[in-house]
Amino acid sequence: MNQKKVLTKSSTNRWLFGVLGGFAEYFNIDPTLLRVGFLLFSLLPGPSVIIYIICALIMPSADNRQ
Repeated sequence: MNQKKVLTKSSTNRWLFGVLGGFAEYFNIDPTLLRVGFLLFSLLPGPSVIIYIICALIMPSADNRQ
């Protein structure tokens, strides 16, 4: 059966809220690359940390998904 892919926070690959782990699982890439990229991106001026917090609030958890 074909299962639809859904973006959720990771329940297994998480450091803080599981947002970057969820993006890594969704796009099938190494989560360390995303974390390093986010760290570098957050050093630039802009709303990167605010975007992360918004994603942490609105992304559903993989635990709660049925």
